[in-house]
This record gives sequence, C-alpha cells and structure tokens, in this order.
Amino acid sequence: MSNESVRGVFDNNALVSAALLAGVPRKAFDKLLDSGTVLVSVPVLLELADVLNRPRFDKFVTLDERMRFMVSFLKVAEMVEIDEAITVCRDPKDNKLLELAVSGNANFLVTGDKDLLVLNPFRRIEIIVPRDFLEKFP
Repeated sequence: MSNESVRGVFDNNALVSAALLAGVPRKAFDKLLDSGTVLVSVPVLLELADVLNRPRFDKFVTLDERMRFMVSFLKVAEMVEIDEAITVCRDPKDNKLLELAVSGNANFLVTGDKDLLVLNPFRRIEIIVPRDFLEKFP
C-alpha cells in the first residue's frame, strides 16, 4: 500500500493528545496528514468538539488554540457519511469509530483504547496504537 492510499481514523483520545501535546499521537497524526487521508464523521466530530471544550485542558493549551486545531482538522479531514450501523464493540460509544472506519474505507484506526484494540483486525482494518502507525509509515 502506498502512503498516498492510506486512509485512517484517529479516535478522539488520540486526536485530543495530538491537539494538546507534541508526542507520539501528534507525530502519527501529522504523518497521516502528510501522506494520506484522515477521516471524520459528524458523530466523531461532535464528540471531539465536546471534549476539546473541557476546561481541564486549559492547563495544556488555551481554548482558542484547541478551537484552531478543530478548524484546521476540519479543513484537512474527509467527511464521511455513515452508511452502516455497527454494534460489536464492548463499549457501545466506540461503535461510531468502527462505523467511520468501515464507511470511509479506512486502512487503519489509530487508538489506545483497549475496547477497540481487541478487535484488531476488524474487516481488514488494522486497529493500532499511534506508535505502531509510525513504525508502519516511517
């Protein structure tokens, strides 16, 4: 698979880490932006907006900076229409990420969530942590 064909979903914990910190999730997110397509859906976006608005993140970056990340994310992400309901995850809130990955023809779902990681692979979609994503696409 060439880098140009890489289509990926980042769960909201990985996205929030990418927005707030300059660590591995940010490097993995930037790598996907540089060499592939990051996917998003309305349900995932609404959850991201809710999480980024939480005051507890003020100690990392300002609300304004978090909203700028959100706007930048919207400009580069491909909006995917969900066309299949999925109910296999032991945490029902995570099903929306599987729906996004399947509906968007993703190659990867990047997450640190054990409820999703145990499903790897899911319909030929690799579910991996950010560090493993970076190792696959150095």
